[in-house]
Amino acid sequence: MTADPMTAFAGALAAATAPADAFAALDVLVQAVLPVKLVSVTTVEKGGALARRSYSNMPGPYPVSGTKDVEPNRWTEAVIDRGETFVANTLADIATVFPDHELIGSLGLGSVVNMPVVLGGALMATLNLLDVADYFTPARLALIRDRLTLPTLAAQLAYDRLAARG
Repeated sequence: MTADPMTAFAGALAAATAPADAFAALDVLVQAVLPVKLVSVTTVEKGGALARRSYSNMPGPYPVSGTKDVEPNRWTEAVIDRGETFVANTLADIATVFPDHELIGSLGLGSVVNMPVVLGGALMATLNLLDVADYFTPARLALIRDRLTLPTLAAQLAYDRLAARG
C-alpha cells in the first residue's frame, strides 16, 4: 500500500540529509496534488531586492543559481510588498513581468503561479509553478493554497536548517 502524498512528504522531509532533498520532496508532493511542468523555489534576500533560485525540476533551462537583482514591477508589488500570490495565465501577461518570457514560452509554458512563503511576517521565498496557458483555474489555485502552503513553509525551513549544517 502506498502512503498518501502528505504522509510520504513528511517521511521524505524527515529523511532529508541535503538542502535540495527538502525541495525534491516538495516537488513530489506538488506533482501529487496538482501536476505541473515546472516547479522551482526562489529565496528572497535583502527585503526582496535579491532573488536566488534554490530549486528547479528543470535544471537545464532553470538551474539553481546565484543571486540576481529584482526589478520593481506589479509582480514585486503583489508578492514582495503585499505577500499575495501572483498569477499570470497567458504568455503575454507573463511577458509584462518576467524578462525570460521567451524561454518560458519555448518550454511550452504559458501560465505561472508564484506563492509567497512567509514566516513571522517576513517573505522567505516563493514557490513557482508553471504550466500551459490558462492552467491555473480558481479551483487549482484553491488546491495550491489549501494543500501546499504549509508543506512549502516546512520544506523551506528544512532547506534552511540543512543548509546551515553545511
